[in-house]
Amino acid sequence: MNSSSCVIVTFLLLFIGCSARRHYPLPSDNGSTKKPLQTFRPFNVAHRGSNGELPEETGPAYLRAIEEGTDFIEADILVSKDGVLMCHHDVTLDETTDIAEHKEFADRVKTYEVEGKNTTGLFIFDFTLKELKTLRAKQRFEFRDQQYNGKFPIITFEEYIQIALNAPRVVGIYPEIKNPILMNQHVKWPKGKKFEDVVVEVLEKYGYKGRYLSTEWLKQPCFIQSFAPSSLVRIHNQTDLPKIFLIDNVDVRTQDTNQTYAEITSDDYFNYIKEYVVGIGPWKDTIVPVKDNYTQKPTDLVTRAHAHNLQVHPYTYRNENQYLHFNFSQDPYLEYDYWINTIGVDGLFTDFTGSLHRYQEWTSPSPGKVDATKLLQNISKMIRKFEISIRY
Repeated sequence: MNSSSCVIVTFLLLFIGCSARRHYPLPSDNGSTKKPLQTFRPFNVAHRGSNGELPEETGPAYLRAIEEGTDFIEADILVSKDGVLMCHHDVTLDETTDIAEHKEFADRVKTYEVEGKNTTGLFIFDFTLKELKTLRAKQRFEFRDQQYNGKFPIITFEEYIQIALNAPRVVGIYPEIKNPILMNQHVKWPKGKKFEDVVVEVLEKYGYKGRYLSTEWLKQPCFIQSFAPSSLVRIHNQTDLPKIFLIDNVDVRTQDTNQTYAEITSDDYFNYIKEYVVGIGPWKDTIVPVKDNYTQKPTDLVTRAHAHNLQVHPYTYRNENQYLHFNFSQDPYLEYDYWINTIGVDGLFTDFTGSLHRYQEWTSPSPGKVDATKLLQNISKMIRKFEISIRY
């Protein structure tokens, strides 16, 4: 390639680099100037934050997910002994905090029935907010980065909300009403309030309202999710925020209504539940069954859900080899391509929100952003034409 060709290539590559940069307003800018939520492609949902890189449901995990381009940050909501809503997945604190190092809490070990099974451990609802704030989070999986263990505190639901509201662009929240039966058994609120009611009150306090894709909703996007259909029905008349019914494995009954997987994925049930929710959140291996680590023929779950005007947001997508089925050649981009373009889902819960964002920006870039593939093709054509003209 001669010097003139080099000049052209250098200029065009600089153009790509400048065009690909994010231009988000500073956090201090007025909310009206924030870059809006994208709605033209499936939602990128940061499952417990960017927890593939940082301990789950911590401030840094959520901030990292926002930095990486997520559309929504997802959280599991549980309750402290004194009624404060907390972001934590497990009802016990043993696996993802350093509570074992706190000898002052050793006598708090108890056994409770959780979803029909006896579970022993240190339960979040046996600790006050002050006590929970002395704990530090740790990575759930030993094959993930352990260097951040013991550095970040557990956060409250309100702290999580503030992270989203203070983001430099519009970032949605996706809270789960977690284990509502257990929470209502062990924590009591005045005037007969239930756990679900308090979740809605906090959302209202921070201005979350509006039907899906309404002007109000787009300003502060929020999906409320739960595995307990009765919780979603309960709050139906309390908030018009969109709700997602989570669906567990094929052998797991609903925790509140004791219904089977077959019952809650039937057309009759979809016809009923669509009055209360805008979508479902199934485990992805129930949509596309797996045998010997190979995906099998997809079920008709997504097709039937869409026929009932229900969105489908499967969980959970992870980059590590042990979670990638052999069909995808250990390549998470191939998995994303399959689920978005072949199965046709409307959102994806992922532990690695940066990977999903990069895939989507490459294959379906944001409006106004340069399509890198087309631009590189045009560069190649220009170079070939230039070289031919020089040669002759």
